[in-house]
Amino acid sequence: MRIGLAGVGRIGAFHARTLAGLDFVDELVLTDTNVQATRALAEELGVEVAADVEALLASGVDGFVIATATPGHAPLLRQAIAAGVPTFCEKPIAATLEETIALTNLVAASGVPVHVGFQRRFDVGYQRARRAVESGELGFVHTIRANTHDQSPPHASYIPTSGGIFRDCNVHDFDILRFVTGQEVDSVYATGANKGAPFFSEAGDVDTAAALLTLADGTIVLVSSTRYNGGGHDVRMEVFGEKGTIGVGLDHSLAMGSAEEAIDFPRGPQNWSFMERFFPAYQAELTAFADVARGDRLSPCTVRDALEAFRVAEACELSRAEGRPSPSPRSKDSDAMTAVSATPTPPAAGRSRSPTASPGAPISWGRLRGPRLGLPARTARRAAADAPTRSGRHRIRTGGLPP
Repeated sequence: MRIGLAGVGRIGAFHARTLAGLDFVDELVLTDTNVQATRALAEELGVEVAADVEALLASGVDGFVIATATPGHAPLLRQAIAAGVPTFCEKPIAATLEETIALTNLVAASGVPVHVGFQRRFDVGYQRARRAVESGELGFVHTIRANTHDQSPPHASYIPTSGGIFRDCNVHDFDILRFVTGQEVDSVYATGANKGAPFFSEAGDVDTAAALLTLADGTIVLVSSTRYNGGGHDVRMEVFGEKGTIGVGLDHSLAMGSAEEAIDFPRGPQNWSFMERFFPAYQAELTAFADVARGDRLSPCTVRDALEAFRVAEACELSRAEGRPSPSPRSKDSDAMTAVSATPTPPAAGRSRSPTASPGAPISWGRLRGPRLGLPARTARRAAADAPTRSGRHRIRTGGLPP
């Protein structure tokens, strides 16, 4: 296959090297506005360079990988759809909820296959946890813990365009929650703080955050994230059930020591980045995209999946930043948006997904509720400005999901 890739930064260069080592890739074409970096990477890998995205898409590629910085995702995805080229797009597909909804509509209308880059769906541990929930092995699930703890923060220049820690880091947790449980998030209560470098606060972000989620079936989820986990890159999930508990990421690379005596777990070595932690998953993800591009399978992670994860991240960010219930971040197009074809996540054994609706039903964010619901808007805005890291509860209603 002939694959095109836009973006040769950290994740783009990583994807390019991964693609170059996969058997199905016969030809790889790179492009980026940083011409020097593009040529250097192309020379390292022995692949082609295109002058720009337009030239790349016109060069007969069978699939297109978008791995630029976040602001480039939406316009490049639009170009790819217009060209009719099957596309893999790193998360998020857009920087705002409104644009994400608009792109979901566009993809649905176009019929162009789009696969969104949530690589945890291809990790064997998360897949095993999904099977345990789906089969009923754990009985009913009552509590889940999920964390994304980076070993060290990214460069300061990345933070202002990252979208914030919930949209950048925990959005992976929100997606994999849906994948593992087959449930939607009903409400969130989030908080955050800064103890590290000042550039997080200067960008209106936090370096450490946590959220309490309630799923539609009543399962309680505790989510945390940080940019400062010096012991190593730590991404885990623990699923607690009536009959048993299962953990993802509990191997000898665990970035944690034991306080107990005579314990040699974990023995190491630790992972120091998400690239190390999920390298096999990234390979499997891009191999799956090749199947999507060839028409051999449906997208295993659709733009609709990306939209639902983004909704949760948006609600968490609002909860953290405002510290109060507030009007829902509705898009002017959200009432008109219709459900799109997707590969559904499975329900837990003996349970149906909630809420459910027939395909074609509209998406509705509904209301965000909490203990200060009656607070006048002006007073609430003043309170939020005075306490930017206070927590607040937000309720999400996501009707119109495909069954």
